[in-house]
Amino acid sequence: MEYLWWHWVVLGIALMLLELAVPAFFLLWFGLGAVIVGVLLAAFREMSLAFQFATWTLSSLFFIWLWFKVFKPNVHRTRAGMSKGSLVGEIGLVTKEIRPYEKGQIRFQKPILGDEVWESIADQEIKVGERVRVLDVEGNTLKVDRT
Repeated sequence: MEYLWWHWVVLGIALMLLELAVPAFFLLWFGLGAVIVGVLLAAFREMSLAFQFATWTLSSLFFIWLWFKVFKPNVHRTRAGMSKGSLVGEIGLVTKEIRPYEKGQIRFQKPILGDEVWESIADQEIKVGERVRVLDVEGNTLKVDRT
């Protein structure tokens, strides 16, 4: 079977419309890739089927890469799938002394991601009872500094 340019455009539009019914955000990029192949096939009538599928795959992957690198650059995940930005800036109280290259513990007034107590690290020594602010999330450990 020979695929015509409008086959790819219809497939692309169908995938983009199917995105409305599917609760994930990935069919849009495959739909855009199919539209790109349709436009290229309309411009350059002679494209092998293998080249069409390769172009579709590469353009779809490019759009996915573009989404995560350009439009969503700070999507870092922590425990329970929450974004890192929800923890940065929180204030806690040191319950186990924090020393450079040694983990300590901090307690928050309200549970964050289900825990009140978190392991933490800092670039300086912080005594028990001092207030700290979360600077960064490194795995399941919080990097903190004095407030």
